Amino acid sequence: MVPPLMQRSPNSELGMRAIGAIQAPLSRTMNPQLATLIKNPPTGEGWIYEAKLDGYRILARIENGKAKLFTRNANDWTAKMPALAKEIESLQLDSAWLDGEIVVMGDKGVPDFNALQNAMDASKGGAVVYFVFDLPYANGYDLTRSPLHARRELLRDVMARHKGSRVKFSDDFPGDGATMLAAACKMGLEGVVAKQKDSLYLSTRTSTWLKVKCTSRQEFVVIGFVDRKNSNKSEVGSLLLGYYEGKELRYAGNCGTGWDMRTGADLHKRLSKIEIDKPALDAGEMKPGRWSKRKPGGERWVKPEMVVEVEFTEWTPEGHVRHPSFQGVRTDKRPREVVREKVV
Repeated sequence: MVPPLMQRSPNSELGMRAIGAIQAPLSRTMNPQLATLIKNPPTGEGWIYEAKLDGYRILARIENGKAKLFTRNANDWTAKMPALAKEIESLQLDSAWLDGEIVVMGDKGVPDFNALQNAMDASKGGAVVYFVFDLPYANGYDLTRSPLHARRELLRDVMARHKGSRVKFSDDFPGDGATMLAAACKMGLEGVVAKQKDSLYLSTRTSTWLKVKCTSRQEFVVIGFVDRKNSNKSEVGSLLLGYYEGKELRYAGNCGTGWDMRTGADLHKRLSKIEIDKPALDAGEMKPGRWSKRKPGGERWVKPEMVVEVEFTEWTPEGHVRHPSFQGVRTDKRPREVVREKVV
């Protein structure tokens, strides 16, 4: 049985204990637990399911009641979302690590990744909502060795007293994973995340957290672009995509859809600033017929610094993405981290 949340007094720090909790100082940094991509939801007892939200992973660190917001790569984004940090401080936690996803809700009531990207680029954090799903540390206690259901029970108790609109609890749904996935896809969500109820919090990719996507989708490094033809403005007509395999950069195909004129012009402006004379691809990737099915010509190569998210139907036998569609720029991911995500 999960011990209840204990409040010492209405306006003082909260004391928390759970199965496996260890009294420990607040760590300076924390790496998030990552889910493994699988094709179908797991079956059997002991799993809970959460909606896979289309946003940025954020870890919130609270020290002496003050909150800071970090990306999965430990970039400090507090200044981008001051209002969100302020609301996290109203949770009345003296010290904590919160794990969750920031999103911007679209017109259809589901997260809109492009709207989130625009909010981040414009430093307008007002529309951002933080869905918290884990509590690996709280008020002097390391909870990473506590089972997931205990951590979430404590987190649920914290959120039950919260009246704000920017920080919300990410609900879970027990039962049939296949039904959950079908419902998520019908609603226009990215997919579902399945988690073992008794799983510990491990700062690595694990098989106790699994993700299933409605469509194929992942990050790619932009290695070049082609100008849009018959345009009066400087716009991107196509992005040349890549990913890392060890230290070598592989070609993954070209993407020519998914952005409007304004975004196409912005991409062109940003990529033109990092243009180089030769492709950053491995020499073997540049063999005739290997790197592209499109007619060569007009390629403008860039330093592999921009990361974009792309949705596609499948991988071709040549290792290129089929029917890709641009979803947005990822400013929370390092290029060297971008690999071909394989389904287990």
